[in-house]
Amino acid sequence: MPKSRLSVEWLSGCSGCEFGIVDLHEKLLSVLDEVELVRMPILMDTKEYVEAEVGLITGSIRSEHDIHAAREMRRTCKSIVAFGTCPVYGGPHSSAYAQSREELLDTAFCHNPSTTTNTAPTDVPALLAGNRPLDSEIEVDVYIPGCPPHAAYIFDGLLSLLRGTENKIGQHNVCYHCKRKMVKTEVTTLRRAYDGEFDQDLCFLSQGCICLGSVTLDRCLSPCMSVGVPCFSCGGPSEAIAIEPQKDVRTEIAQRMSHLTKIPYDTIVQEIEQQAKSHFAYAMASPIFQQKPTFLLKKWIRASDKEGGRA
Repeated sequence: MPKSRLSVEWLSGCSGCEFGIVDLHEKLLSVLDEVELVRMPILMDTKEYVEAEVGLITGSIRSEHDIHAAREMRRTCKSIVAFGTCPVYGGPHSSAYAQSREELLDTAFCHNPSTTTNTAPTDVPALLAGNRPLDSEIEVDVYIPGCPPHAAYIFDGLLSLLRGTENKIGQHNVCYHCKRKMVKTEVTTLRRAYDGEFDQDLCFLSQGCICLGSVTLDRCLSPCMSVGVPCFSCGGPSEAIAIEPQKDVRTEIAQRMSHLTKIPYDTIVQEIEQQAKSHFAYAMASPIFQQKPTFLLKKWIRASDKEGGRA
């Protein structure tokens, strides 16, 4: 039986998802038994876009080059996979939503102590006004978010696509695999992740520390919480947040934490707004957030800056 041809393209991203593929370890051999890798810029010195059954795209739409590359992949590939949080939701550089293109270029190339030029480069593909998910430009057939996706989800997703079978990936949030316990406490003060030590057996919310696991789609198997780091939503919003317009990250977290502790609901909402660029960092470019009437990121940032908040 002939192998399916797999073409990989890298848009504006960090190559972390490519390393995620390598993290398959010996399972990678099982995938390669069924595919012929015909294009992967991080491994192959190739410029051509060749025909393939599956096109796997990492990174988001950030420049004119990304638009061209995405269209070429759609033209030459029968199925397109948005692989990683960047093509699915916009990724970490979604933070461009909070500033204009001109502000970013000025800070990077003109008023920056580490550079000596006074002008932004002009001999490179133009930077778009904002950062966009992949499906804003082309049709996408399969979405595998994660930063990067866990190897288990990569393996199951790719093989189900290649074999034409239903994948086994559930729609749980990150809390599903977290071992910490939600319990009601007498905590009255908010703490940030760097504010002292936390009980390794208790949910961060119970300890007054904002953790986004309950509003984040599980594509990681909860490794951060197991080593003492609260979830910062690199996998993108949970299914409930994504499909229900009235669901809001701030209010959902505030409701849970205010029930688990004695911290006032409004105090928790204000804390999330003050750190909005961090709490919404991985998906603020996505229509999932931008089309919600409650998503007022630019207003929160202005208010935080005015009040001297730590956004």
